[in-house]
Amino acid sequence: MLEIKGLLKSYATGDKALHGVDLNLASGEVIGLIGPSGAGKSTLIRCINRLVEPTSGTITIGNQQGTALGQRSLRLWRRRIGMIFQEFALVERLTVMENVLSGRLGHTGFWASWFRRFDSADIARAYDLLERVGLSGMENKRADTLSGGQRQRVGIARALIQAPDLLLVDEPTASLDPKTSRQIMRLIVDLCQEQGLAAIINIHDVVLATEFLPRIVGLKKGQIVFDGPASQVNESVLGMIYGQEDWSALTRRLDQQREHATREEIVVPELSA
Repeated sequence: MLEIKGLLKSYATGDKALHGVDLNLASGEVIGLIGPSGAGKSTLIRCINRLVEPTSGTITIGNQQGTALGQRSLRLWRRRIGMIFQEFALVERLTVMENVLSGRLGHTGFWASWFRRFDSADIARAYDLLERVGLSGMENKRADTLSGGQRQRVGIARALIQAPDLLLVDEPTASLDPKTSRQIMRLIVDLCQEQGLAAIINIHDVVLATEFLPRIVGLKKGQIVFDGPASQVNESVLGMIYGQEDWSALTRRLDQQREHATREEIVVPELSA
C-alpha cells in the first residue's frame, strides 16, 4: 500500500535528517515509529505528505508515486493522507464541527471552502464521527474551550472525514495524561481496524507503543535500525535504537505488559455437563 525507497532528506547546511530509508506498509497495517529526539521520525512523516520536500528517493501509495507531483496533483495526493498532529492544529476560534469539516476542504471548490459551505453528506458524516470519537453533543463548542484529550479527538475526526488511504500520526499522546493517552491510542487503533486504514504512529512512549501496535520501526540518526514485532523489543533492541543505558526497568515493564496480555488471551474451556 505504501512503499518508500531510498528516502533521503538533507539540508543546505549539509545535515542529513534521513539516510536512504526503505519502508513498506500493507493495507490496513498500523505501525509504531520510535526513536530518540532528532532521529528523523517527524521528518519521515512530513516527507510522506510533502510538508517537507524529500531530497531524493520515492514514496508510492498504491500505484501513485508522490515525490515528483506538481501543485494540482499534490493537492489530490494529500487528500489520500490524513494527518493527526501532536499540538492538535485546530483553529481555536472555530467550533468543533467547523474544525472537523475543515478536513473536507481538499474535496471542495474554492468558494465553498472560502464560505465554509459543506455538502449535507459531509455534515452527516461529521456527526457520525463525533459520536464515534466520544464528542457527541459538543459540535457547537469552540475549540479553545476543550481539554487536551477532547482536542485530539477532534483532530482524529478531522483526519478521518477526509476518507484517507493512509493515516500519519505525530506524537498523539505527548501532551496528554497517562489515562487519556491510553484512551487515544486505543481509539486510533480501533478506528484504523474498523476502516481498514494503514497508519504510521510516531510515538515516544515505548511501553504504549508495544502495547497497542504489533509492528515497531526504530529510527536512529535518520536510518531504520529495527523493524519487527513489538514482542521482540527488548533491552538489546532499545540499546540499538536509543543507545546504551540501563533499560532493565523498562524491559521489566514490557515483560509485565506481555504477561498480562497473555493471561487475558487465555480462554477457560467450558466444563462438560
